[in-house]
Parts: sequence; C-alpha cells; structure tokens
Amino acid sequence: MSVYTPIGHEELAAFLRAYDVGELVAYEGIQDGIENTNYFVDTTAGRYVLTLFEWLPEADLPWFLDLMAFLAERGIPCAHPVADRAGSYLRRLKGKPAALVQRLEGRSVPQPSEAHCRAIGTALARMHLAGQDFPRERANDRGPRWWRETVDRLRGRIDADDLTILEAELRFQSLYRFQDLPRGVVHADLFRDNALFVGERLTGIIDFYYACNDVLLYDVAVTVNDWCSDAAGRLEPARTRALIGAYERVRPLTAIERGAWPAMLRAAALRFWLSRLHDLHFPRPGEITHTKDPDVFRRILLDRIAEQERLRAVLTA
Repeated sequence: MSVYTPIGHEELAAFLRAYDVGELVAYEGIQDGIENTNYFVDTTAGRYVLTLFEWLPEADLPWFLDLMAFLAERGIPCAHPVADRAGSYLRRLKGKPAALVQRLEGRSVPQPSEAHCRAIGTALARMHLAGQDFPRERANDRGPRWWRETVDRLRGRIDADDLTILEAELRFQSLYRFQDLPRGVVHADLFRDNALFVGERLTGIIDFYYACNDVLLYDVAVTVNDWCSDAAGRLEPARTRALIGAYERVRPLTAIERGAWPAMLRAAALRFWLSRLHDLHFPRPGEITHTKDPDVFRRILLDRIAEQERLRAVLTA
C-alpha cells in the first residue's frame, strides 16, 4: 500500500477509459503498508482503489482477484474487482499489472474494542466457511520454507540474541506438521489495517494478496496476535475471548485445533517478525514507503513462548 510508482493524471485517465467507470475526478496515493502501490480513485461514477502490483508474479494475480470476487459474491465484506470492458480484472499501467476494485466505506481501527474483535472473529469464520467452495488452490509463499530461507538471509545483519531466538523457534516449529488440522482459504494478513469499520460495524476486509490455502487456525492466530495484543506483546483476555468466541459461534474449533493453539500463535508471530526484519534490512525503493517495527512481533513471540501452557489452558477452558 505504499506508493512506489507515481502516476500522472492523464495516464490514469487513459487507463480508466478501458472501464465503464465514468471520467476521472480525483486521485491520491495511499501511504499505509509496504507491498504494492495503491491509489484512491474518484470518478463520475463512483469511488475505487487502484492497485499496481510491484512484486507479485503476474501469473499469480488472477487467483487473488477471482478469490475476492468469489467471496464478495457470497456476502463476505471484501472489495469486488472491477472488470474492464473485455471482462478482465487485470490490466497493465506503467508497465506493471494493475487492478481496479470497489472502494469500501469505513476506516481501520488502531485500538479495537471487544465489539470490533467480535465483528472480525465472526467475519473470519464466515470467510473460512465460504472459502471451502473456492475451486482453486494456492500454496503459502510465507510458510516454513520461507522462514528458514529468511533466517539464513538475515545472518550477519541481526544481532546474535535475535538469531538465537529465531533458530530456536525454527527448531520448535519443525516438530509440528499440523497435517490433521482443518485447511482452506486463509487471508493470512488480517491485521487491523486490513479491516474497515463504520463505528462498530465491519464494512470491509481488504488486501488479500497474501491469501492462500493453509491451516485455518493459522489465520485465527495471525488475527488474534495483532488484534488482541497489548503494547508489551501480551494477549489481552477480554479482546481475545471476544474474537475467538465470535469465531467459534460460526465455526467451532476442533479438539486437535485447541491442542495446536499455542504453537500456532508462535508460528504466526515468527512469520511476521521475520517479515518485518526482512523489510527493515532489505528495503524496497519507493516514493512513499515505510517499514513497520519488527520488535512488535519479537515481543509477541517471546510472550507466546513464555506463556505457552497458560495459552493452552485458556483455550481449552
């Protein structure tokens, strides 16, 4: 969502003529996030978000766009891609793949309440159930193999204590295979800045470009780690109960999922600590970019390691 590629008014106006969306009125770059170039686009016909894909392989993009359309058509609050006059969701702009999607109302909530957590828990479970019928699969690009490769790439760039923690966690995670856990389509990045609200009403889930097929509980863990952690990295009990309780009212967790919960929280924390370390030490050039603090997920991982038995007992209860 950073701006890596600047676009001129006439360039954008010419691009939009391939769609039935009216004439360009105004546009502005979106500065949050780190992966793609995004613009808010207003036309005489409506409001949209334009994404230029900076790093994802173009061959992978139809999967994401088709998934978003599939979920939106089944009542999941996500942005439906806009097809051009030829019926395609994907075009090119400035030599890069580009897509136009509906702009959803609302804004992200930096400090979510229990009500916000209940809303996101309900929507996540509904998305998991709806995704069971999506007919195509995609592997997780940021799974265990990527974790190992990223730790190797970070050697010599991070301090010895951090490297020791990371290597120990890789060893711990290698003991778990999770092959018997329920699987399906997961968002894999459902942080607070990827959900939109009007008041306490969830109006949108956005940024599906890490979505894949993986363990459903992993998606719950990713979401809980971000939505329910305090500044010290500890899980705040009331928000955690609100999110998981709402999720289970739609899709109850199985006994094996409950047993895997502490390890899955650790896996989710490891993935995002590594991602932020990677972005810090291997930054991408851009006109408007920023890097998120890796220490947030260092604290979360250390808490999940220290509190493993308590976390298991809480979920079992």
